[in-house]
Amino acid sequence: MNYRHHFHAGNHADVLKHVALLDLLARLTAKDKPLAYLETHAGAGVYDLDGDAERTGEWREGVGRLLASATTPPPAVRRYLDAVLEWNVGSGGLCRYPGSPVLAAGVLRAQDRLLLCEMQPRVAAELRQGLAARDPRVKVFVADGYHQALCALLPPPQRRALVLVDPPYEAQAAEFDRILAALREGLRRLATGTYAIWYPIKRAATNTPFLRALADLPVKSALTLELWVRAPDSPLRLNGSGVAVLNPPWQFDQAAATSWLPWLAAALAAGRGAGWRCHWLRHEDAAQSPAHAPPKRDRTR
Repeated sequence: MNYRHHFHAGNHADVLKHVALLDLLARLTAKDKPLAYLETHAGAGVYDLDGDAERTGEWREGVGRLLASATTPPPAVRRYLDAVLEWNVGSGGLCRYPGSPVLAAGVLRAQDRLLLCEMQPRVAAELRQGLAARDPRVKVFVADGYHQALCALLPPPQRRALVLVDPPYEAQAAEFDRILAALREGLRRLATGTYAIWYPIKRAATNTPFLRALADLPVKSALTLELWVRAPDSPLRLNGSGVAVLNPPWQFDQAAATSWLPWLAAALAAGRGAGWRCHWLRHEDAAQSPAHAPPKRDRTR
């Protein structure tokens, strides 16, 4: 595996993924019962924006653009930005970006647990040193996240879990197959868990078979949120991304569709055809609960 997220930290895909993640965690921790948080591809934890990320500058068109926005962000986006800024107190600017394990650790409670999988030993060592060494709630596994997080570690003792599936997609079609196989096993072990799957959008039609397959999984409900910063019609660059959520918590879709997702689409638009979508792939009461936002584009001038 050659992928290093250090080059892409804080870009528009991270923004969508992390706003969604923090909103999911806020809703799932509203109950007193403990929660297990699992990741299949956890990464390094914290990324230096003055290092590899500066070579691409992608964060400037992602989190950097949000921080420079003149409009007031919705509460879910404000929560995310506050979490990012907390890692930059006293730095005089934005120089570090917290990844999903660190963001999750910042909002999870004493009774919750974080089980983080990372296949690259060097990256796992960064995560262990930066997070697990000072947080007894955290355990890092140098392992295949599909097998470990969606098989060996399910069901957790807490009997409640949010699993983030966030692979590098070096071979996209093959990755989709692996995700679906792992999710089937995970759902067999913990049918009531919440599973969030991040996926890239280059040419939107390419993802249709994968989304249809997600809808066919044995779950009560499946929702997808998508954000594209330019028209999703080129296979040569990352035009947007999506987060599919199996068994989403109550009203997660409403908050996204009526508040933070359209705001992000407007704030991050980088070209013709930028827009967003909040769409039910499967709903336990589809007749009474249609998608809150049909496919929609917010075109830039």
